[in-house]
Amino acid sequence: MRHRLLLPLLITAAVQLSGCAAYRNYDLELQQTTDQFKAGNIDGALSVIETNNPDPEKDLLYYFEKGAVLSAGGEFAQSQTTWRSAEQMIIEHQDTIETTGDKLLAAMGDHWGSIINDKLRRYDGYDYEKVMLTTQMALNQLAQNDFDGARADIRKTHEREALIARQRELEYEKIEEAAKAQGARVHYKDLQGYPVVMLESPAVIALKNGYQSAFSHYLAGFTYEALGEKDLAAPGYRQAIELRPDMAFFQQALHDLDSPGLKADESDVLIIVQSGLAPARSSVRVPYPVKLADGQVIVANISFPVMVPDTSTAPISQVSIDGRQKKLIEVNSITDMSLRTLRDDMPGIIQRTTYRAFLAADVQGTDNRRNPSKASYVTHWDNFEQADTRTWRTLPNLTQVVRLRLKKGEHLISLPNAATPLKIRIDQNRQMIGLRVLGARIYANGSAFQSRPSLENRVSGLK
Repeated sequence: MRHRLLLPLLITAAVQLSGCAAYRNYDLELQQTTDQFKAGNIDGALSVIETNNPDPEKDLLYYFEKGAVLSAGGEFAQSQTTWRSAEQMIIEHQDTIETTGDKLLAAMGDHWGSIINDKLRRYDGYDYEKVMLTTQMALNQLAQNDFDGARADIRKTHEREALIARQRELEYEKIEEAAKAQGARVHYKDLQGYPVVMLESPAVIALKNGYQSAFSHYLAGFTYEALGEKDLAAPGYRQAIELRPDMAFFQQALHDLDSPGLKADESDVLIIVQSGLAPARSSVRVPYPVKLADGQVIVANISFPVMVPDTSTAPISQVSIDGRQKKLIEVNSITDMSLRTLRDDMPGIIQRTTYRAFLAADVQGTDNRRNPSKASYVTHWDNFEQADTRTWRTLPNLTQVVRLRLKKGEHLISLPNAATPLKIRIDQNRQMIGLRVLGARIYANGSAFQSRPSLENRVSGLK
């Protein structure tokens, strides 16, 4: 009886809670934002973000998206302030219990996290988003030659990784215990019609987990090396090698720590090209048969998330420095990290989703017994059943790098099919040059581009 009353009550509560934007069409909102972003219209993208977030109390995704757009536009101070708000919100979420709406639902049953639709859960960010947040903040600092500031954000990255590792271990234990208690031992490979292949690709399986980025640790090594702290640079490079042992680029960095120093007129330059958008999340329906105690088999159409890779930006393989072509090396893929995260999250998602399926089937089975002439063996709560499709979309998808020594002074840098080369000034012993490519636009900002003051001049196009 408790289950029969619980599900309709939960759905009523969910409808009431939808007014707090839990059921907003986030995919449509981000499409509007990224359309402006890809057109090179930073102000337009920011305006869309503000329009779609009218409430005084902003959510985590607001700060994620806005900070990324500001960063691409070269507004580093505003970007850092915005992302600091996201960082503070992440810290607060780690230390607090669920939101008021979740408390209401929690009062209705011990398994509230398994009962409600995932879209009604507070968005706390995926683990890889939390780690990449401080990595992107460090890149903001490096673009302005602020290695000390980058050092502080890099330390936060390491601390967050350690915290996530501890939380993950406890979470998996709880999920395993709950699954045993419920008797739900379903694996994502068992879900009829679910695109298993995307979670089984070699690139996804090769990742140690979904939140540790070899690039983030390499960036730590580069930063510490620039600050003259080789004893800290070496562990950063070693961790990058441990995460990606197949990459000679990381191994070379560790080897070069013992190389002769720079000449007086030389600079050790790290060129970072970030391109595309993080993949979108979509929802796919899967039929799930539930066998009730009285022998009835009720099919519940339940929803699971799938990743949809971004195709807005053509692949880039090289960069030109003063007319010389240099191969770019891919060191990070948010698509792969998000797929690995989804792969690791599937046991918990399955636990919550199949529990809702059992509740809905129990309600339908009761209706069938009451009125056999109108019996249905498919649940009727399917319009409410949707996977959570929220995710940080303006996060750059691919990160590619090349590292080389350049003479101090002015140089020309260009990407394939760029309309015109970009002029950069190298004046530090170690320097980072960052480019963001989105669609047919190149966002080029930072201290090296100081000779190009206006926003229009800081956004170039591809032919």
